[in-house]
Amino acid sequence: MDYRVGKVDRIFAVRFDEGDDFLEELTRLVHREKIDNGWFQVMGGLRQVDLVTGPREAVMPPEPVWRSMSGAYETLGCGSVYRDENGEAKIHLHAALGHHGETLTGCLRKNSKVYLVLELLLMEISGFTARRPWFAEGGFNRVTFAD
Repeated sequence: MDYRVGKVDRIFAVRFDEGDDFLEELTRLVHREKIDNGWFQVMGGLRQVDLVTGPREAVMPPEPVWRSMSGAYETLGCGSVYRDENGEAKIHLHAALGHHGETLTGCLRKNSKVYLVLELLLMEISGFTARRPWFAEGGFNRVTFAD
């Protein structure tokens, strides 16, 4: 385990509208507002998304199991944002998506089109330096902290 202590700075209340690409717009906001570290909660609807529903087997590096969804899904999730070694925003979002009583949980990765509205509360965190560089052994971008 590794950790740092920080504090919440700015808080952004954000609305995404019908047809917006949620992950693309969130990434744009993070760059525009120069957010290095953050935590967010999201709720609303998605009509399309590609997500990872887990590894095929519990090995390192994992082989992701992809699922594409389209329709109308109630969405509730939380995530974090840190920059990679090149300064690009890396969003890590896990969410539950439901429709008519059936729910699927996964890591939202791409093609995230909003259905009706999606609301987000983003808390910018300061007081420590963190990055999310590529972690080759695990096959993913892992949060690391600078001393």
